[in-house]
Amino acid sequence: MPTKLRIVAAILLVASVAPLHADDERDRDRHRHHPRPEAPRLEALYQGAGYDKGLVAVANPHAAEAGAKILEHGGNAIDAAVAIAYALNVVEPQSAGIGGGGFMLIHLADGQRTFAIDSRERAPAGATPGMFGTLNFTQASTSGISVGVPGMVRGTAMAVQRHGKLPLRRVLQPAIELADRGFAATPRFVSSPNCASAASRARVYPETAAYFCPGGAPIPVGAVVTNKPLAETLRTIARHGPEAFYTGEIAHAIVEGQKRASAGGQPGTMTMADLAAYEATRRAPVSGTYRGWTIKGMDSPSSGGLAVMQMLEMIERFPIGNAGAGFGFGSANTLNVMAEAMRTAFADRAVWMGDADFSYVPAKGLLHPTYTALRSGPIAPTARMSPNPVAGDPRSYDTVALRRDATLLAQAEPSFAGPGGSTTHFVVGDRWGNLVSYTNTIESGYGAGMFAGYYPPGCADVSCFKSYGFLLNNELTDFNFVPSANPFTGKPATNDVAPGKRPRSSMAPTMIFDARGRPVAAYGSPGGSTIINSVLNVTLNVIDHGMTIQQAIDAPRLSVTAAGGAIAIDVGNPAAPTPFDPAVLTALRTLGHTVNAPADIGSVQFVAIDPRTGRLYGGADARREGTVIGVGKPGRD
Repeated sequence: MPTKLRIVAAILLVASVAPLHADDERDRDRHRHHPRPEAPRLEALYQGAGYDKGLVAVANPHAAEAGAKILEHGGNAIDAAVAIAYALNVVEPQSAGIGGGGFMLIHLADGQRTFAIDSRERAPAGATPGMFGTLNFTQASTSGISVGVPGMVRGTAMAVQRHGKLPLRRVLQPAIELADRGFAATPRFVSSPNCASAASRARVYPETAAYFCPGGAPIPVGAVVTNKPLAETLRTIARHGPEAFYTGEIAHAIVEGQKRASAGGQPGTMTMADLAAYEATRRAPVSGTYRGWTIKGMDSPSSGGLAVMQMLEMIERFPIGNAGAGFGFGSANTLNVMAEAMRTAFADRAVWMGDADFSYVPAKGLLHPTYTALRSGPIAPTARMSPNPVAGDPRSYDTVALRRDATLLAQAEPSFAGPGGSTTHFVVGDRWGNLVSYTNTIESGYGAGMFAGYYPPGCADVSCFKSYGFLLNNELTDFNFVPSANPFTGKPATNDVAPGKRPRSSMAPTMIFDARGRPVAAYGSPGGSTIINSVLNVTLNVIDHGMTIQQAIDAPRLSVTAAGGAIAIDVGNPAAPTPFDPAVLTALRTLGHTVNAPADIGSVQFVAIDPRTGRLYGGADARREGTVIGVGKPGRD
């Protein structure tokens, strides 16, 4: 591959360690009553070299290479994003893959269309609200009962077939080669499994332990790792399309795999019919404005877009970024306002956000300017709300009619395995101006801990296991473990388990547009419920604090994921930590916050596009193995 066409900047560091809700009418109403001037250009985003043929920002260098190859061979951003997703199944299998699903936010320059492809997992037909019974999280999450019907293959096939330039079989080739010929194990691939602990998700099942911890020891950094069964699975999909995954031999392996259960656990109920019935869904994004910029994100069944937009609207009345007014980056005022907005939004999230295909989600009400003003009212720069915020009632501000059979959401927080293991995010821009922001996951690190596959009759030795090379998700643990009720209505909770339902998510692929509707940036993060707050942090960094892409990513982050939750912080880029001022953290404690010791929060990948020139700029996160690859001739404007 000609090196003059591509410049690679790789960071190989391990951290120290929906139904369519169009918001145009609401935006028009808001601007009618609260006119805002057009926002200035975000000049800091266009620093350094910009590329004219494409750019990828990925949490793994091998997968970034896969996406760059597709761009160099004529593929567009959608083709490259799908190539990256499959490559990550090979090189970052603990985080994502074809045994799971995700959300792909797409902007097509042709026609200026922005939409999302929802490949979130669904509960099988045999699922019931009380199916977890008395299981604890560990028992459920490492058993087949937690495995949802995987959506990634359907979603990626839809994206490529409708919006790509290359056939699916060509897009899968980089991943097939990585799985078949092998790749050099990166530090994160090696450090993720805890091979010394029998309780590690990488060791719950013997065939999983044999792959990630051969002989009971971690694989050395740099050792060549292959996955021949996955290579064959991907070849089958490449030859026969997505139907080969949802019917036939591969589907049988998924069904057999989820029949397994860890000690005290329970097997799943998924059938071949559940797999054959799965369909991905195209959805309109959540859309709102912040300081003159349009922000678009993921709608139901994710809470990500709604929660991010609600926080931004609550924060907008404060002069974030004005150090002279006491609201500079990392100041006590700024951090307290952010924490209070997070606590308030998470209170609403717990009650009102979920799968709108099955229930009434008052999206317009949650983002109505009068409602967000009411929610913002109790937030003060120098005080912590006490008692803790509780959910409000946005129904009177909502303009979507309540369906007769609709139910409302319960106050249940999802489990979270931590950004070190679960979920991944990447971003792609191409020469035509298309952008993709894609969050993909198998939920917890190593998902349910089991490969799709089975033991043949008469042989239980690990050498007999027929593996198909990919881990199964444990996504159904995002549902309520115990059936509950909406506190406003007393009706059964919508986030209770039900057949065909998608569990509530926090994934928040995000894009920023200027006042003329031109895309400016695409970004997102992994990290369970902290995803929402990582996206908020970076949004404020680029819009309010005027940071460059890399500065916005490297800066320390703050996160609160429950109305009464503690403040989590991290120290920023682990290669050059720049923690928050200890005196500021002491001030937050004085206000009544609990501030935890630093922990890993998210892994943001970011691509900016200059609307004037079309040049692409990027940044990647050193909290994982962030890699940026630019395609074409680098240049400066």
